[in-house]
Amino acid sequence: MYSKKVLKYFFHPKNVGIIKNPTVKVTEGSLACGDMVTLYLKIDKVSRKIVDIKFKSYGCAANIATMSFLTELVKGKTIESVEKLTYKMLEKELGGLPPAKTHCSLLAIKSLKSAIRLYKEKMGEIEYESIDKDFVMSRLRSVIHPAIGKDIVSSGLVAMANISDGKVNIKIRIKEKRFRRIVLEEIKERFCIPQIKKISVEFVDKDEKAKDKD
Repeated sequence: MYSKKVLKYFFHPKNVGIIKNPTVKVTEGSLACGDMVTLYLKIDKVSRKIVDIKFKSYGCAANIATMSFLTELVKGKTIESVEKLTYKMLEKELGGLPPAKTHCSLLAIKSLKSAIRLYKEKMGEIEYESIDKDFVMSRLRSVIHPAIGKDIVSSGLVAMANISDGKVNIKIRIKEKRFRRIVLEEIKERFCIPQIKKISVEFVDKDEKAKDKD
């Protein structure tokens, strides 16, 4: 059974939608596993407060309710203060979640912390000693194909990925133009860090897979 608070935020969700030109945007989860969310944040560089936040949910009632409540909870607060939030704190504030729905609170917190980390990377607050092919592939595992609902690496859509002198080159097997645009935006967002000087993404048709093996 859901608490009254969970039902309230499910039937009357807050902050649903998108933010044009957000400071950061992240997509977490997987439709293949049941739930996926896209989180948009506008962060003031001076105060470091989350001045606006919206989300799109592709999941169950608990997923929508937890994301809705989370956005209300962190809006207007500094990123440092909300970084301390945990999924258990979120569930407690909501009056609890059924054990089978704990993954929804975990996903909500993961998306928030992922967005904050991405912001800090963009600001040059997080640096990596080594950025190699493994780093590139780990970033691509966070890029979700909107139609499949799985990341482009596990879906076998990455034909080639390498990095040299801070320049990233990627070849993706996606035929449909409408999906190419979405995936390209997500890739650029994930690689928007000072250590990356340039990123080049080439899309090829899926039937070019045999050519890549030759």
